Amino acid sequence: MKKLIIFALVATVGLSTSCSDSFFDIQPQGAASLTSLSNKNGVNALLIGAYSLLDGVGAGNTGRQSTISNYVFGGITSGDAVKGTDAGDQPEQSFIEQFNWLSDNTYFLGKWQHTYDGVARANEAILLAKSTDVKDMTDAERTQVVAEARFLRGHYHFEGKKMWNMIPYIDETVYKRDDPNSTKVPNDKDIWPNIEADFKFAMDNLPAVQAQKGRATKWAAMTYLAKAYMFQKKFAAAKTLLEDVYKNSGKKLVTNYHDNYRNTTNNNSESIFEVQFSVNDGSNGNNGNAGDNLNWPYSANAPGRGCCGFYLPSQNLVNAFKTTADGLPMIGDKADGTADTYNLVDLPNDQGIRSATVEFNLDKTVPVDPRLDWTVGRRGVQFLDWGPMPGYPWIRDQNYSGPYTGKKWMYYLADEGSSTHSTSKRNVNNNYRLLKLSSVILWLAECEAELGNLSGAETYVNMIRNRAKNGSVQDPTVNYVVNPYPTGTFAAKGKDYALNAVRMESRLEFAMEGHRFFDLVRWGIAGPYLNKYMAEEAKNGTDMTGRTYNKRGYLAGKSFTTGKNEYFPIPNDEILNSQKDGKPTLKQNNY
Repeated sequence: MKKLIIFALVATVGLSTSCSDSFFDIQPQGAASLTSLSNKNGVNALLIGAYSLLDGVGAGNTGRQSTISNYVFGGITSGDAVKGTDAGDQPEQSFIEQFNWLSDNTYFLGKWQHTYDGVARANEAILLAKSTDVKDMTDAERTQVVAEARFLRGHYHFEGKKMWNMIPYIDETVYKRDDPNSTKVPNDKDIWPNIEADFKFAMDNLPAVQAQKGRATKWAAMTYLAKAYMFQKKFAAAKTLLEDVYKNSGKKLVTNYHDNYRNTTNNNSESIFEVQFSVNDGSNGNNGNAGDNLNWPYSANAPGRGCCGFYLPSQNLVNAFKTTADGLPMIGDKADGTADTYNLVDLPNDQGIRSATVEFNLDKTVPVDPRLDWTVGRRGVQFLDWGPMPGYPWIRDQNYSGPYTGKKWMYYLADEGSSTHSTSKRNVNNNYRLLKLSSVILWLAECEAELGNLSGAETYVNMIRNRAKNGSVQDPTVNYVVNPYPTGTFAAKGKDYALNAVRMESRLEFAMEGHRFFDLVRWGIAGPYLNKYMAEEAKNGTDMTGRTYNKRGYLAGKSFTTGKNEYFPIPNDEILNSQKDGKPTLKQNNY
């Protein structure tokens, strides 16, 4: 059930007194009444309705404003990606990318509406599960529904918390179905304790394994609680939970990195919680990652079959995958990444060589991490089973947005039809892996580094690097070189180097997945890191062959302001709508 909405009809009609009172008791057609839902099936329907918003689609907004990938808020603001397409398309995304934020930007409004629609649906499921009107559920069944709904409520509040920081917490005791003012509460309290309590209840009451894929489990709740601790720098508490997940959940890294990004390997051994996508299920395609349906190559001969060229990897991200001759990242000893050397010269590329008819031979001798070509489409390099990526025909405006395309959400040509919607090849069933064991391992590495156990941090990072080294490669003609850090490297180079290495590994492992901006903020390095990125990405580029070209000139003069741009503006409409007794209950962020 993608959408389940309960309508309440209140009518005031002037009719003659000869009309029967029963005339006013007509139930609206196409709506589900609370009476009809007051049973086990109805409770489960409400719960599924809360799950259905996980993908970000179905809250009455435009799905890309709240898609689970967070590509607008966590991607194009992070240095990993640019908006893409051309300069005039979706200017509201351009404003966000360039830190020119206004509270009337509809992307902020759409994300806020989705966040609290998800919260409301979770609360409805909890209220009905607890209701004495439901007679056919055991106490254990009620508890499990409440636990799943609280997991979802924790997730939706978490999404809002990392966006706006100070937001209202709305639970089933605050929400009153018949009082539209009940949820107009101030955003004057830190809601981390409430989010923690939701995940803790879910962790304590959910099973380790669910019969239906996509439902929250004990391990998913434990991992999410640990993530909440990471955002608060509660490293010791996070470490305890993460070690439990790592040792006891039964999860393991898949052999091949790319198996985390294929529809045929959905819900694999590494996955802890996935947002489920489906196609050809009787819907119009909106269940198939509709929130990301602009983020495809521009050519009809490419995955998605044409449209729309958004969300493209930055040159800085591509350069980050360069390795030394020893197969290590080109990083420095500053924890904020500003001493890194990978971006001094660009990896060879076809920027400025627009026509596919112009001969272009990519220099593939430069050593790179193999995860690069599972993440980024580069001209002359194999693109899944579509053949070599041809370059400019796949890019809408190369001069504006660069020569690369994303890859992790794309499908294989051999899977077209089985993994794509019948009428839109941009709707796919390649799930979004929200929580993975690789995330757990790198959070453990971060905890160990922060707590002073640098050798432990190195061990965890090397688990991820060894998987990259030993897994499958996209194009055997490319010089892939990746190796673990030699034993004792972190201890010899110190804590700042170790932290930077952990953060770089997180970037390489999860690039283009929408986490990066929020990580930069929680690490406290967003200002120096992003200002360096924008200054460098705006300049003319020179690649390792000596060729020069223009890059993203529109970023010239743009900047991140520390103490201001960590959190987005609360939508102006929501502040106006929060008025109670003539005064708004919501307070705006400093943006």
